[in-house]
Amino acid sequence: AQPFLPSSYSDIMIEREILMQKYIHLVQILETEKIAANQLRTQLEDQDTEIERLKAEIVVLNKAKERMFPFQSNQEEEDPDIKKIKKVQSFMRGWLCRRKWKIIVQDYICSPHAESMRKRNQIVFNMVEAETEYVHQLSILVNCFLRPLRMAASSKKPPISHDDVSSIFLNSETIMFLHEIFHQGLKARIANWPTLVLADLFDILLPMLNIYQEFVRNHQYSLQVLANCKQNRDFDKLLKQYEYNAGCEGRMLETFLTYPMFQIPRYIITLHELLAHTPHEHVERKSLEFAKSKLEELSNRMMHDEVSDTENIRKNLAIERMIVEGCDILLDTSQTFVRQGSLPAFSAFVQPSHLPALFHDFSPPRSGSLIQLPSSSQGGTLSLIECTLIEELDASDEDYNAAGQGFSHLEFKIVVEPPDGQSFCVVLLAPSRQEKAAWTSDISQCIDNIRCNGLMTSVFEENSKVSVPHMIK
Repeated sequence: AQPFLPSSYSDIMIEREILMQKYIHLVQILETEKIAANQLRTQLEDQDTEIERLKAEIVVLNKAKERMFPFQSNQEEEDPDIKKIKKVQSFMRGWLCRRKWKIIVQDYICSPHAESMRKRNQIVFNMVEAETEYVHQLSILVNCFLRPLRMAASSKKPPISHDDVSSIFLNSETIMFLHEIFHQGLKARIANWPTLVLADLFDILLPMLNIYQEFVRNHQYSLQVLANCKQNRDFDKLLKQYEYNAGCEGRMLETFLTYPMFQIPRYIITLHELLAHTPHEHVERKSLEFAKSKLEELSNRMMHDEVSDTENIRKNLAIERMIVEGCDILLDTSQTFVRQGSLPAFSAFVQPSHLPALFHDFSPPRSGSLIQLPSSSQGGTLSLIECTLIEELDASDEDYNAAGQGFSHLEFKIVVEPPDGQSFCVVLLAPSRQEKAAWTSDISQCIDNIRCNGLMTSVFEENSKVSVPHMIK
């Protein structure tokens, strides 16, 4: 019988058997790997042998080739004729390439697009030159005339007042500063040639060009003020001294004051020519068209102002011809026509008059209004500064009874209180309520303008008038 073994010994034996099986398995794997390694080693040795054989074969073939063609490779490298041929071929290829590019460039130079671009660039260059000259003219206007006259106006015995200097030159200095900035921008763009981008410069310039409208409106008045100032011998002598300056090149002050009048039309012409040579697909075309339209709009407003002034002068002369005695007041170009119509006048000082016309002078600092009554005992001129407008007459008013009670409140009264004479009244009769409202509104506005502007001195009393002619042709 088998002896009894403790359980711990049995477990150890089982573990031993398991380990022995694993050991045997590992030994088998090791033997298999050794066999595989030997096979790989044998293959490597065979491949090395094959490589050596192939190398030896290549060497043999190279030697055989050298024996068959001993000077072929060296002859190609060393033959000078071959080198010359290669140089000639390289030269011909370069010449053909350059000739082809020359033909391409010449064809483009002769193309309409290139011609258009040349003209466009020339227009830009001319614009820069014109802007340079214009800035130079403005600098002469400011440095040789405006600033010296300002200093002269501050002297002990001024030949001209500061108000007259401001009226003559207005915003010339501001215009000069504006165009100096624009000119610097143009020069910066030219420095980046052939890349020329101008639209953004006009975008900056356009919002500030409205100052030209003020200058154009003031131009005729500035020339009138200058002509009046020239009657002063001291001023005329000083002005001639300025004009004899070498920088002025013999040009008068009036010439320099006229230069800004032509700048906006010059810009319009330049943009028109520039757009004529700018392709429709060009990146700047829309911006340039917008700038041109804005400049034309500004120019049209200026032209409208000029036409309005001309029409105003024509109306003034037409009314002046209707007056038998004539009316020097209406020959003043600063008088602005406001209203004309049938408006009989009733007063103890005047005979009945018809077809009055209302005028007002808006030219600072002379704005004022007057009523001229040719047959009045007050000399025919009534200052609206001294007048009070009464739109509705009371029934107790003696002028109401004198004018008549059957006019359905179409009459209104102007009370004149001269500082050195007796006060009196003028009653005017409107043909309808609408006409009365229009006349009273315009006359009241003229009076308010005088008083609001503070022009209460007698120096400015004869600048704008309501003319009530005594006799009509």
